[in-house]
Amino acid sequence: MDKTHDVIIVGSGVVGSSIAYHLSERKKHSILLIDKGFPLSGTSGSTQAWVWVHSKVPSWYGELSLYSAELYPFLERKIGDVEYKRTGGIAPFFTEAEKEKALKLAEKQAEVGIDIEVLSRDEVLEKEPYLSPNIAGATFSKIDGNVNPFRLVELYIKSAKKNDVQTSFYNQVISIQKNGDIFHLETLKGTFKTKKLVIAGGPWSKELGEMLNVNIPIKQVRGQILITEPLQPFLKHTIGGVRQADNGEVLIGYSKEEVGYDRRTTLDIVQQTAKMAIDFIPHLRRANVVRSFAGIRVIPLDGFPIIGEIPEVEGAYIAAMHSGVTLSPLVGTLLTELLIDGETSIDLSRYSLERFNESNIKSI
Repeated sequence: MDKTHDVIIVGSGVVGSSIAYHLSERKKHSILLIDKGFPLSGTSGSTQAWVWVHSKVPSWYGELSLYSAELYPFLERKIGDVEYKRTGGIAPFFTEAEKEKALKLAEKQAEVGIDIEVLSRDEVLEKEPYLSPNIAGATFSKIDGNVNPFRLVELYIKSAKKNDVQTSFYNQVISIQKNGDIFHLETLKGTFKTKKLVIAGGPWSKELGEMLNVNIPIKQVRGQILITEPLQPFLKHTIGGVRQADNGEVLIGYSKEEVGYDRRTTLDIVQQTAKMAIDFIPHLRRANVVRSFAGIRVIPLDGFPIIGEIPEVEGAYIAAMHSGVTLSPLVGTLLTELLIDGETSIDLSRYSLERFNESNIKSI
């Protein structure tokens, strides 16, 4: 335990495990992946796991999501079948006013290469006959899809371990000190040392930042999801709020509640979610719900990812974002570039922690 690692990554969710894997591909570094729990015991195991691009705005954020989605087919060739499916994504709307917004969205996203069709009611129902005839239309993009988050994180970590990444799970970080150029992480299992530190702790990133006297401006947002009994396949696309898994189960939900780290499900949101599902897809009225679960998303205060170096703390890096499943292949690639080469192939200045008030940063 006296060994000093080149990089320690705190957080083994979809973002942290992606960084560990992509960094390990270079095979030049001693890497340790630490987590207070176990992979998939947190946010990454409590998600619908969309790979969603077309409605991410502004367009520069949509463009980042597009680049990442395009990496998924290549990622599968390297780490194995993560059950990535580019189903195409449908976001229904119910009013003419929403149609006007959809047309403006399509126009703006086209500027960065995101192709969106604004479909009429009949065109949507031709693609998805079980959608409600009460819809006015929908936006549609071929680029959207979904993935199996359990396979994704499992294969990130399995592939990282093949490249000699070490792991330490069920091992909470208690404190972080920096002595000279070396970070000392006191954990439940002892002290670990590293030259470079990556915070990818999801909902716990703020707490980890405080150990460095850094304010990471994020909030914890609960989302509740319903799961139906397995049904005969009837949905072909990933629909905003609803998708059908390979085993026939339908995953429903996109709620947002700021309740701290509380993973309980509640009757009021369960009822709202069920109503939303029936409004979108009346056929689901006859389906039995077999379980519900909640996950805690990490959402930066302005809604956009925080990626890059932590100002005033040389050797420390942050990767905190909502759409971790969509962005994980790209974020893993870019953090690897930053950690090894000192620069990235895509400009990350929009995503820097520095965009928040400078008073958020206290010198270590």
